[in-house]
Amino acid sequence: MSLVQLLSTLTCPNCAGVSQETMPTDACQFFYDCRHCGEVLRPLKGDCCVFCSYADVPCPPIQEARRSGNSAACCAS
Repeated sequence: MSLVQLLSTLTCPNCAGVSQETMPTDACQFFYDCRHCGEVLRPLKGDCCVFCSYADVPCPPIQEARRSGNSAACCAS
């Protein structure tokens, strides 16, 4: 049984700045202000959170879906 990983490293597509962040477990994060250049990141088309789009670890709902073998959409109810 694997645990959900809450730390993820975001990489800004604008400046390539890297920041380690803790992902929320109760909601998706749609916006993220880059600490390096101030760019407001939004999810790419097909993703509903910035972690799925720009981070090395997907959001907790995607991790859970993969672990259980489901193909649930990110943050689906």
